[in-house]
Amino acid sequence: MDIAKDKWKKPILEIINESEDPVGSWFIVNAFTERGIEVSSATIGRELNQLEVLGYVEKHGFKGRSITVLGKQVVEAANTSLELDYYKKSLDDLINSDVLENFLMVLEARLAIERQTARLAAQRITDAELDELESCLRNQHSHSIDHQSIANDDIAFHGGIAKASKNKALFSLYMMLSAMGQQSQLFEQLRYRVGDNYSNFHGRILTALQSRNAEEAEQCMIDHITKLTRDVDQYWHEYQRTKNESDGRVL
Repeated sequence: MDIAKDKWKKPILEIINESEDPVGSWFIVNAFTERGIEVSSATIGRELNQLEVLGYVEKHGFKGRSITVLGKQVVEAANTSLELDYYKKSLDDLINSDVLENFLMVLEARLAIERQTARLAAQRITDAELDELESCLRNQHSHSIDHQSIANDDIAFHGGIAKASKNKALFSLYMMLSAMGQQSQLFEQLRYRVGDNYSNFHGRILTALQSRNAEEAEQCMIDHITKLTRDVDQYWHEYQRTKNESDGRVL
């Protein structure tokens, strides 16, 4: 049960946890009242029974209930979950923004992450994973020739490297950032303007990985993301002008 999203269970556990002695339903009702929240004793009683069944609280006769070790752990985990949700929401807002500074900020984060995933991948990648990256490049080349979007190919290539690093934390961080503009009009226009340039960078990265050269793989990734950052910065104003004109808002 995810008590972080439950209306009553988490705050009830927190109230009980704050008390040095066992508490009853009326104590909890009064605690909610002090917070400006109205709730009946019957509702609290039902919630307490459920928490007891779950093993989060234990009963001490007529004295009331106290929180268990498991209950404390659940509260801590719920608080951590809420904190992560907050930062994820902040990241989502950043990723979905059309503000240049935010684009560049996320690319800086990608550079920090992907230079390390490239280095680790060169040391840990399997032959099967190298074959998958080659397939990504073939798909990218084919879609580019047919003037189709290569956004998914790009994400698959970089995601494959992050996965091959065998570092789950870095892989998760990349996947959180991977949506950043990769399928936006801005990035599609960039790809159109620079032609097959990014594919060439990918080819260099793959060659370094095939050679198991960690330093070269890292440097190739740095060159790639740095070029991408420069292109975003260079074409940003042109993109915005084109976008405004297409929307009928010539500024």
